[in-house]
Amino acid sequence: MKKETIYNADLHFEHENWQREINFWEDELKSFHKRLEELVSRWTDKSVLAEIEKFQNKFMIQGKEFDSLKDQIAMHEKNMAAHYEKNEDVLNKMFVNQHLDFRKVLETERNLYNDLKKDFFRFLTKYM
Repeated sequence: MKKETIYNADLHFEHENWQREINFWEDELKSFHKRLEELVSRWTDKSVLAEIEKFQNKFMIQGKEFDSLKDQIAMHEKNMAAHYEKNEDVLNKMFVNQHLDFRKVLETERNLYNDLKKDFFRFLTKYM
């Protein structure tokens, strides 16, 4: 059985894509916050305001999670750069496994964020 070789450039490419995806999510959160501000100015009903606050909190938590993901990507990139400086273009198994684990983490985050967006859009449909 032939072993697959994984290179820094392959992982770097995936990191760049993840980074762009997270940046897009952060931009979305900014627009979602603006929508919530519009709703606050339109509604006085306490139950609606409580829902707005719930989304504000969820978006704040989500933003912190995005920051954490970006930090993890940056640490991974730093580790890869250290390998590259030593002329080690092929990464060790532990490092690749960390990358694959992070891929799963990001996939889970993607699903959680999409669920949050669906809930938010349902909320907007009801109260906008």
